Amino acid sequence: MKADLHMHTKYSEDSNISLDKLINRCLKLSINCVAIADHGTTEGALKLKDLAPFTVIIAEEILTPHGEIMGMFLKETIPSHLSVLETISRIKDQDGLVCIPHPFDRFRASALDNSVIEEIIDQIDIVEVFNARAIPFQNLNKAHVFAQKHAIAQSAGSDAHTLAEVGHAYVEMPEFSGRGDFLQALTKGKVCGRRTNPYVHFYSLSNRIKRKLNSW
Repeated sequence: MKADLHMHTKYSEDSNISLDKLINRCLKLSINCVAIADHGTTEGALKLKDLAPFTVIIAEEILTPHGEIMGMFLKETIPSHLSVLETISRIKDQDGLVCIPHPFDRFRASALDNSVIEEIIDQIDIVEVFNARAIPFQNLNKAHVFAQKHAIAQSAGSDAHTLAEVGHAYVEMPEFSGRGDFLQALTKGKVCGRRTNPYVHFYSLSNRIKRKLNSW
């Protein structure tokens, strides 16, 4: 499978990707597995799962007071602004997996605090070791070293907020059947991809501003 395990849709306030265009883009790039992790909602992921002719993992980037945690294989939305431990508990209650997106990224305000990551090591199922949106001029290998040290499964994703970013990072991995054997398949995967031009972050900011203006 060619799995982009971190993507956004128009259901994130800073993304403009429609579901139909996302499906077409994935088919063009031979991506046959995606994790849709919109900010604060699973609505887009649930809708895409009914539409897409490939595997869709229901995920969500959940904002806590200390940064974002990604829940994977969710059944419903988990509210933002809960404590880290309560967020993890709610993910586990849905038999979901706890993934730490863009860890140790010092240029990203939403990255989970490093001290918190150390405190919850035993509850982490997956560490995102390659995020295509990570800005250079920092130790981009730190997440990989951390995951290896603690024997945690490693993932990768484009973190696409625009259509052109889709597929910039992905994992080549064996096929899996649902949450049950996903982790095992992921440990046999190969992380692939390239960095996205950092200027793409301005598109996200622009989308967020447009949404706020429209809401007014």
